[in-house]
Amino acid sequence: MSKVSFESLLEAGVHFGHLKRKWNPAMAQYIFEEKKGIHIIDLNKTIAQLEIASAAAKQIAKSGKKILFVATKKQAKEIVADKVSAINMPYVTERWTGGMLTNFQTTRKSIRKMANIDKMKTDGTWTTLNKRERLFKDRQRDKLEKNFGSIADMTRQPAAIFVVDILKEHIAVAEAKKLGIPIIAMVDTNSNPKTVDFPIPANDDATKSIAIILESITGAIKEGLEDRKTLKDKGADEEVKAESKKVEEVASEETKED
Repeated sequence: MSKVSFESLLEAGVHFGHLKRKWNPAMAQYIFEEKKGIHIIDLNKTIAQLEIASAAAKQIAKSGKKILFVATKKQAKEIVADKVSAINMPYVTERWTGGMLTNFQTTRKSIRKMANIDKMKTDGTWTTLNKRERLFKDRQRDKLEKNFGSIADMTRQPAAIFVVDILKEHIAVAEAKKLGIPIIAMVDTNSNPKTVDFPIPANDDATKSIAIILESITGAIKEGLEDRKTLKDKGADEEVKAESKKVEEVASEETKED
């Protein structure tokens, strides 16, 4: 797992916090200094926390479970959609629908409704609908796709969630906490790091800062997925070897009897 350098974090502006008057005292341990009224995040602490969070994400991916990424703020949407879709993890970049986790069965029903509309277009049912009904179904499908399309493959609650801004995504954080789902999150100087399990002190407003943190987390997940595939392949090889050995033993016994 590659370590992010101090210099690259500095260049990405990860150290820039909020104005001193907006700070959350719980972030004191992660603040290096105050400069011109702005709190500066201690990047050595960021590196340490990022390593812990990345290791956790890697282990979850290695176990075959999903991590749900949540980032509905404008600066993060495109970055999350691009980097997270590449590792086949679910993500939410549009409005967080209340109950998405705590009322997961309803969420699954919405996803199934979307799938049913798609099925209608392939099994001939679509042609039996009039123009008005088709228009209604198309609009319904578009709305469902916008809200649930990126989590369509999430058949069960995630093993963890990754959040870019815990203040903006407070509903998602509250739902995860209620269900005991671990939270990995970027926490800026105006946030309370005690509300999440794996806080990563970082500027959660700048595009470059969000990108470099996501790069590290998604990179760790990719490594975890590769490790899982290697273990699976190794397991398959062991099975083949064991089966071959069994065949050889049987053949040997038959030869002896002859």
